[in-house]
Amino acid sequence: MAALTALAACSGGSQQDRHAPKPKVGFVVAKSSDVPVEVVLGGRTVAYETSQVRPQVSGVIKKRYFTEGAYVRAGQPLFQIDPSLYRAAVNQSEANLASARASADAAAVKAERYKPLAEMEAIAKQDYTDALAQARVAKAAVAQNAAALDTARINLRFTTVPAPISGRIGRSLFTVGALASASQADPLALIQRTDPIYVDMKQSSTDLTALRQKLSQGGASAGSTSVRLKLQDGNAYGASGTVKFSEVTVDESTGTVTIRAQFPNPDGLLLPGMFVNAVFDQSVQHDAYLVPQSAVLRDFDGSAYVMIVGKEGKAMRRKVITDRTRGKFSVVTDGLADGEKIIVDGLNGLKQGDAITPVPASTPQRVNASLQPSGKQD
Repeated sequence: MAALTALAACSGGSQQDRHAPKPKVGFVVAKSSDVPVEVVLGGRTVAYETSQVRPQVSGVIKKRYFTEGAYVRAGQPLFQIDPSLYRAAVNQSEANLASARASADAAAVKAERYKPLAEMEAIAKQDYTDALAQARVAKAAVAQNAAALDTARINLRFTTVPAPISGRIGRSLFTVGALASASQADPLALIQRTDPIYVDMKQSSTDLTALRQKLSQGGASAGSTSVRLKLQDGNAYGASGTVKFSEVTVDESTGTVTIRAQFPNPDGLLLPGMFVNAVFDQSVQHDAYLVPQSAVLRDFDGSAYVMIVGKEGKAMRRKVITDRTRGKFSVVTDGLADGEKIIVDGLNGLKQGDAITPVPASTPQRVNASLQPSGKQD
């Protein structure tokens, strides 16, 4: 009797296990797409234009016309160098030119008078030739003195030192009363144009070579040229920029290539020399899958896998390759096929070969009902 009772109990338990509800799991359907490859590169801001204010003549600085740190426009006077000597040089050149013109007029008149006399052989032809040559020499002297006058006037104009470009001018490196020289090593001041402004980013030549190989093999295509900035405090810069070009040489000391982007900077928030992080989609990877990060699991060796809905409604492990994320998704580049059902809900305690009841992840449900406390029913 005891044996029959035990057998009945075992038979009842097996029947109860067979009728136990299968755990519900939510799934999403795998579908390949083109996924941008986001790159974050450190960089430095660089002024759009930089110009050194330098004297082109020598002399004592008499006046300074600008306020340090102010915005100056191209052509605006900045310094005044003592013009006394250069004004005197202009006056001397004007006098020399007047004298040369007088001599040229006299030589020309003399040559004209000798011409008919030489034709009548009233004078030697050599005398006429000499007079004609003297007239031409006098005319050349006029041109030489005219050029000297132009040079003197240019030097006089250079005594007023203008702004070569428009932008913000820094501190004055020379004060009133200092001697400025056309050959001095230091500039009088520095002007920088910061709107727009450049950001020079550094990328490893190895990464850039790998990207170019992918582009040439067709596994990826060129991405967007739009760039976003993150400032040193972690905040995002309000305006986006554009990639302008990439250097064609590699820095031998760092093994990096410089990529330059341009940003609008109307409020002057970005200053030259600031460290920033540039974020942009450098390329677009083809036939990739966006899988919720919670659905990508890791083995003891660190390799990634997902659980998918297999044949006969059973859970299956699938090894995948993923080396980056995009937002809340992991980017899977190998291991999946279009149409496969990736389990994203009800993964707790789920093992290879477990019988499951798959439903779309968007369906309202109580996931994995078998894990509910005893005595409660759905």
